[in-house]
Amino acid sequence: MENILIITGGSKGIGLGLAKEYHKNGYRIISISRSKIEKLYSVEQYQCDVTNVEKVEKTLIEIFSQLDNTQTKSITLINNAGNLGTVNTLDNIEPSDINYTLSVNLIAPLVISSQFIKLTKNWKCKKQIFNISSGAAINAYESWAMYCASKAGIDMMTRVLSKEQKELKNGVSVVSIYPGIVDTDMQAQARNTPKENFKSVQRFIDFYEHGELFTPKQVAKKIYKLDISGELKNGRILDVRNI
Repeated sequence: MENILIITGGSKGIGLGLAKEYHKNGYRIISISRSKIEKLYSVEQYQCDVTNVEKVEKTLIEIFSQLDNTQTKSITLINNAGNLGTVNTLDNIEPSDINYTLSVNLIAPLVISSQFIKLTKNWKCKKQIFNISSGAAINAYESWAMYCASKAGIDMMTRVLSKEQKELKNGVSVVSIYPGIVDTDMQAQARNTPKENFKSVQRFIDFYEHGELFTPKQVAKKIYKLDISGELKNGRILDVRNI
């Protein structure tokens, strides 16, 4: 019997940290990402832009065609892929940028979660969806309208799905996780944004210079420990820093 982890954005940042941590603990890892990493030869990698809804659907169907539900102890989906988008006030952002950022951060997780639930409907094993959200879901940052709005949407998606699945005999457990301030490309983008476009830029520079950033590896270890300890119960929205 195997434990399976399907993760989006598993080729870098938090996603890569999670892929490595779960793999180290015996999980079969399936990564869906725009890029592939040759060194991740032990991870099954599917190259796919999650904003391409048709390709995402086909990719998930292909993945599940390779899985055996009778030999699966647990299957977990982590919606991790994310994009900060253009950091600026909303009136200075192109409509195409708004569309893309919302597609990555909110539409893709909705579509992928929908397919995951549908494709595991008759599976009797433990089933989970972890949504990587952010404190930006509840804290408004100027020049982050798209990111804040999409993460708030992720949390509401979690609430709704957890209620829907709770009513089912063998439903999927759905959780939102705030990973804290992590040293990723997104943080680098934030602190390298001109102050005229992002009033809070100095705060993010200070996080970096004062050594206040978590590494992806540290965050991945925390999430894995929360998972195996049973802390990630259906409907929870939690910040790993507070656990």
